[in-house]
Amino acid sequence: MEADDAGEVARAVGAAGPDPARSNLFAHSRPQRPRAEIVAERVLEATIRLSGVSAVFFVLAIFFFIFREAAPVLFSREFRLSEFLFSTQWYPTSESHVRYGTLALTLGTLSVTGVAVALAIPFGLGAAVFVSEFCGPRLKETLKIVIELLAAIPSVVWGFIGLTVMSRIIIALTGAPVGVNLLNGGVILALMSVPIIVSIGEDALKAVPDSYREAALALGATRWQTVHRVLVPAARNGLLAAVLLGVGRAVGETMAVLMATGHAVQVPHGLLDSVRTLTANIAAELGEASAGSGHYRVLFLTGTLLFLITFVVNLAADLAIRGVRRR
Repeated sequence: MEADDAGEVARAVGAAGPDPARSNLFAHSRPQRPRAEIVAERVLEATIRLSGVSAVFFVLAIFFFIFREAAPVLFSREFRLSEFLFSTQWYPTSESHVRYGTLALTLGTLSVTGVAVALAIPFGLGAAVFVSEFCGPRLKETLKIVIELLAAIPSVVWGFIGLTVMSRIIIALTGAPVGVNLLNGGVILALMSVPIIVSIGEDALKAVPDSYREAALALGATRWQTVHRVLVPAARNGLLAAVLLGVGRAVGETMAVLMATGHAVQVPHGLLDSVRTLTANIAAELGEASAGSGHYRVLFLTGTLLFLITFVVNLAADLAIRGVRRR
């Protein structure tokens, strides 16, 4: 009987519904957000979302613009894609036999970038470790200011340095007949890439929690052992990103390599050979090509090729970072 009475009371309370006075009491106890704050938050979310979408849109728009200008020559009967990719003959203004071969330009770009990366990675990462872990406060601030000033130097100024200073040094040390060559361009690009690697690499090392350092020191590790076995593995994603941004700077540079590499269309066989890169070729010849001509279209097609090379580099970087994270 008591159970039946309790069930009837519960049903009666449920049928009656919640107490309005009690509901109003809880409703008034909740903090009400101002309408202006809600609107500002929604506007901020929409702005962030629009920024992310616009970045993708701008990249696609740039690729569409370059490919639209290159499409007429790409689908013409006289043009052969195999010759464009694998021929070393670049004679766009020949009256008898026009040839648009970019293999020498592509190899020149890759060789200059390879030399620059080989020089920039050890110096950049080493400087990042030194600034992050071995500098005192005053020296650290001084070095950071100097590194930021190096990053702010325009590329044309680096080109003048390569043309007037570095070329003479190379001739004096190697006995080369010409000082503007592959080695000159690689050194200049390395000097341009090092500030980026140092800045981002130092931030990546500083992002490692201090508890990692304290635990390593508590286990008796030296400072070098802490850097080698603790800090570098913990910051490897950021360090890899720093290296890849330096590579991207080297691949896309124009004026410095235009002035420091000799601008000769040939396959390099040594560090002292003059070369020409894809970016330098576009910068040097686009102003002289008449709009709408085959030469003009092929230069835009060269830009498309450079865009694809950059895309492959970024894709490889993304896959490498994901592989590192999985490990």
